[in-house]
Amino acid sequence: MGGIWSSTSEESKLGFEMALAKAKEIVSSNPVVVFSKSHCPYCTRVKQLLNKLGAAFKVVELDVESDGSEIQSALAEWTGQRTVPNVFINGNQIGGCDKTMEMHSSGKLVPLLTEAGAIASAS
Repeated sequence: MGGIWSSTSEESKLGFEMALAKAKEIVSSNPVVVFSKSHCPYCTRVKQLLNKLGAAFKVVELDVESDGSEIQSALAEWTGQRTVPNVFINGNQIGGCDKTMEMHSSGKLVPLLTEAGAIASAS
């Protein structure tokens, strides 16, 4: 039994595992990561906010990456969030646009970005 179906599911499982490993590697090697889509207005809001705050951050445009849909599926499995933006600071998932804006409004975002080394501390 098996035939072409088993190899196809094995390939998709391997693709998923590779995408998950890639996503985790990106998150662990960058203080701030925004998984985004270039046409998404919520993603644009988050990127504009981070730019306005002077934060250094890595953007992964899932609609541009060749394995973007696999990465998005891996992020959904890993974090429970399928939507973009999916924001990580210091290796921890923050959430999407609303959560990021809420953290900024409550004064929690800048200290987190500073602690991650994404913003130079004002001293």
